[in-house]
Amino acid sequence: MVQVIPEKITPPVELPRVSRDRLLTTLGESLEGCNSTIIHGRAGTGKTMLATDFARRSGRRAAWYKLDAPDSELPAFLRHLCAAVATVRPAFGERLLERLGEQCGIDDVPLAVEYFVHELLDSNEPLLVVIDDLHLVYDAEWMVPFFRRLLPLLPPEVHVMLLGRSLPPTPLWRMRSKQTLCVLDESALAFTLAEARRLFASYGLPAERANAALVETRGRAAVLDSQARSAGVAEEAARMAATRGARASGRLSLRLIKGGRKSRLGTT
Repeated sequence: MVQVIPEKITPPVELPRVSRDRLLTTLGESLEGCNSTIIHGRAGTGKTMLATDFARRSGRRAAWYKLDAPDSELPAFLRHLCAAVATVRPAFGERLLERLGEQCGIDDVPLAVEYFVHELLDSNEPLLVVIDDLHLVYDAEWMVPFFRRLLPLLPPEVHVMLLGRSLPPTPLWRMRSKQTLCVLDESALAFTLAEARRLFASYGLPAERANAALVETRGRAAVLDSQARSAGVAEEAARMAATRGARASGRLSLRLIKGGRKSRLGTT
């Protein structure tokens, strides 16, 4: 029996240093107008941070599932996906897993989707399902049939957000042309100058420091934040050193004044 790993269905705790309002607005529009969203970009482009921030702000219960390589096996994927939804909808997936068993394969995909959607329909409470690192299962033979069948059948109150380092195989992301799927790519994830300046300001750094860093990093979230953090730490260290130096200088001046007074008293 596949054992559920709790860490894989636990939403990230860390939030971004600054919120990306323009991207949050796009995701909000997708939430209202589409049934699914794909966010894709290389490692460090801010996909997970953005999704985490949006999930906290969406006003919906959010189920989170972070895949790893063993999830390319359909039974492992289904068990963790159901367990993720069950964190916000208790007992979700029990009927699906009981009916399909532990040996399901690609021929069972239509039934798996039917059972999954049927259980989603048991509640009309708005739900956001985030599936992170989906690129790790792109080569699984069930992947395209599963999502190609699932996404068009999602109930109106359920939205699925897929995160990966590249676009899913063609038949899936082409749903974009039917206006049921919103796609945010790496170019959209790149920081703008205004966002970079707000990030640097959050570390107590002047806006002009962000200009050069943005060009150097090409707006890549993780690298830009690393530069801002390092510069902020260096600035704070310099301020603390200057403060300690000023205090030490003041104490030395005070000792010299006191010493001078004692000397004059001793010669009278």
